[in-house]
Amino acid sequence: MAIRSAEILTIGEASAASGVSAKMIRYYESIGLVRPATRTESNYRTYDGKAVETLRFVARARHLGFSMMEIGRLLALWQDRARASADVKALAVKHIDELEQRIAAMTAMKATLEHLALRCHGDDRPDCPIIEGIAGEECCH
Repeated sequence: MAIRSAEILTIGEASAASGVSAKMIRYYESIGLVRPATRTESNYRTYDGKAVETLRFVARARHLGFSMMEIGRLLALWQDRARASADVKALAVKHIDELEQRIAAMTAMKATLEHLALRCHGDDRPDCPIIEGIAGEECCH
């Protein structure tokens, strides 16, 4: 949805335009990640095109797995036209390293669970290598 910079949107419209739920918009405002909305005389939140762009940026960064703190840094870099791209790259490379560590941990979890599942007969008997493995030393190293 293309938003003209002068167009004023309600929180519902900003949510639809950005892909960020109204609840998350309010949360992002409450933690200071995005600027609080402008308010009408009747106290309704309103958003302009710049605010929607910012919300889209946050949504894409969340989709890439960045933490709220990292998104705050990315937003600051995005808004700073004098930024060094090396700063942005350093943040991205650090995040890639963290993702690789999480992938390795999840791969190990999957392998352990596959091993335990292969040992389970999956029948009516109460003994279960999966439960025993989780309860014992064999699991989760």
